[in-house]
Amino acid sequence: MRSRSWRIAGPFAAAAVCVGLNACKVGPDYRRPEAPVPAAYKEQAADAAQWKPSAPRDDGDRGAWWAVFDDPELDRLERQIGISNQNVKQFEAQYRNAVALLRESRSQLLPTLTVSGGGQRGGGGGGTASVSSTVGSGTGGVTHTEFTLEAAVSWQPDLWGTIRRQIESRKANVQVNKADLANALLSAQVTLATDYFDLRAADSLRRLLAQSLALDRRLLEITENQLKAGTASNGDLASAQAQLQAAQAQLIAVDQQRGTYEHAIAVLTGHLPSELSIADAPLAVAVPEVPVALPSTLLERNPAVAAAERQMRLENALVGVAIGAYFPTISLSALGGYAGDPLYKLLRLGNRIWSLGASANDTLLQGGYQVAAVAAARANYDQYVAAYRQTVLSAFQQVEDELLALRVLQQEAQFQDAAVKSAQLAADVSLNEFNAGSVAYTTVITALQTLLADQQSALSIQQNRLVASVTLIGALGGGWDASQL
Repeated sequence: MRSRSWRIAGPFAAAAVCVGLNACKVGPDYRRPEAPVPAAYKEQAADAAQWKPSAPRDDGDRGAWWAVFDDPELDRLERQIGISNQNVKQFEAQYRNAVALLRESRSQLLPTLTVSGGGQRGGGGGGTASVSSTVGSGTGGVTHTEFTLEAAVSWQPDLWGTIRRQIESRKANVQVNKADLANALLSAQVTLATDYFDLRAADSLRRLLAQSLALDRRLLEITENQLKAGTASNGDLASAQAQLQAAQAQLIAVDQQRGTYEHAIAVLTGHLPSELSIADAPLAVAVPEVPVALPSTLLERNPAVAAAERQMRLENALVGVAIGAYFPTISLSALGGYAGDPLYKLLRLGNRIWSLGASANDTLLQGGYQVAAVAAARANYDQYVAAYRQTVLSAFQQVEDELLALRVLQQEAQFQDAAVKSAQLAADVSLNEFNAGSVAYTTVITALQTLLADQQSALSIQQNRLVASVTLIGALGGGWDASQL
């Protein structure tokens, strides 16, 4: 590999090179590629099911999106995410790093100024004593002293826009990191809300099981009395005991499950599990309506989509950086200062020194390296175009999945609530008949097991509806908007 270079000294060198300072940037200018966007969500057209999400409200502040659940404890926990969550802090540090790198790139557009000073004393027969950097030397048998004070300016004008393309890529990288930070924050918030409603579902299940346990104890007492009276068998007593013990085991398992959710919430809020306790409370009954805007707004609302789009811009700018390497590098330099002796007479016109210069260098032969570098940069860009479109598709899939879940679960909840009412009536009737001695205990057990199973199903459906609402809000971007980039 050989390179050619030129150096021009003199006061006219800078003017000769500055002719092209307003040249354009090499490489392709960025235009956002098309992405598949439906005219409407499929589930919004589910008229046959008599269900639609609420109307769009894009003009409203959706920052504290969890406020729609009207839960003070959830609000208190969610507000700790941005302050104490360590994963969010990690992304915030990455964002600050990207900002610093952008400032670093912008500094390359400006000249570099250096100042140096030194002194040297020497002679032909003795040693030298250096104060700092040296200019001049002692010769022969004569002792010679020289002091210098110099200022130098160097500048590499961005004739081909290579530095500006690098700045463009770094700016896009800042936006990628900011979108990643928003996505990490939103993800943590969604995870916390999901864990919170799972915990509340465990609280409600504990209450159901506690009620069932109290009833099982009462039925065991009745069975023991009937056994003494000769109206019940040992088999009935064993069944009553088994029913009670199974309920006790289930209640213990729910306690373990609730503790796991509480520990997860503690870590999400930046606390040790031992530092957080959440008081018992039932699962919310109302499922809020989630505003769903037009599909086209999802590209601006979802931070994961925005990050993928900014990554494309980053890679597009790097194509320009690679193309810019084809062109010669031009540097301008200037030096001015003083050199002489003694020190107190240094700053005199007769001691003045100066120089102006310009240099250019370009690579003539590199074995196809730069051609391959440009091809690799273009391939990277194409890779992120495909990744962006896949991210868009996945985002629309997630929204459609949660809209479908909310619609189906709402219908399922209506039937399940009716099933609970019927099971409650059947259990009440069988219990009254058992107390009257007209039915066997197995009839009561069957009715109670059916009631508990239906109640658990209804609770699970309610839990899934709330979680689907949280997930839908997350898929829609919470309260975030790409204008924040």
